Amino acid sequence: MKVLLLKDPKDKDSGPDPYIKELKLYGFEATLIPVLSFEFISLENLFERLSHPEDYGGLVFTSPRALEAIKICLKENSKNEAWSKSLKERWNRKPAYVVGKATASLVEEIGLTPQGEKSGNAEKLAEYICSREKPSSSALLFPCGALKREVLPTVLRGKGIPLESLTVYQTTQHADLQESLSSYFSQQGIPASIVFFSPSGVKFCLQYIQKLSGNFINYIKFAAIGPTTAEAMEAAGIPVSCTAESPTPQDLSTGMQKALHLQNC
Repeated sequence: MKVLLLKDPKDKDSGPDPYIKELKLYGFEATLIPVLSFEFISLENLFERLSHPEDYGGLVFTSPRALEAIKICLKENSKNEAWSKSLKERWNRKPAYVVGKATASLVEEIGLTPQGEKSGNAEKLAEYICSREKPSSSALLFPCGALKREVLPTVLRGKGIPLESLTVYQTTQHADLQESLSSYFSQQGIPASIVFFSPSGVKFCLQYIQKLSGNFINYIKFAAIGPTTAEAMEAAGIPVSCTAESPTPQDLSTGMQKALHLQNC
């Protein structure tokens, strides 16, 4: 049973993508097509803020890309030295709030201890932060993307918890997306299921998928990696057959197995 994953590979150097590996255990033949490209911006501003942990109450990360921005900063010897000598230790005295395991693992890679990784989405992370932070405390530093949703800032603002957002990356359509999708449909045909991993993926891919699948689109079972993506799919008129309970390969695989088998797909 063929499954099309609309996501970037986790890491070229870490072997097979974990979603492809896990889905294979459940009998799915998964193919991955990268959807997004990222341009990192304001990196000097980012490191300037990271250089003053005394000004902040902690960090908030809702995307692996924000950690990638920090890792790019740390490739410079002088910045990496400053981070290793004192900044890392000083930030470790403060919370580093994260959504999901992927973001948590990247936080650990830069030497910090993640909190709230089981939240799964921005709404639940906001609730978690509100349960631990006091109103009118020092601002939390929030490196984020240009397309960030306003749920987390709005919830924190409503509770009087200050948040300083800094846009450190912009999201665009992957240059090879249209060609990759055309090639997949011409060579492998219509997949049993297509999985979206972000609202941006829905925005950039849907028109191509509708064109390539034609009337057969009604036979495709669409899955979402989480509730935010599911909302974007529903808003675009895509019926959602499965939403992973949490954004992990295991939860996506078990959810898809139940949904596809129940629907005799």
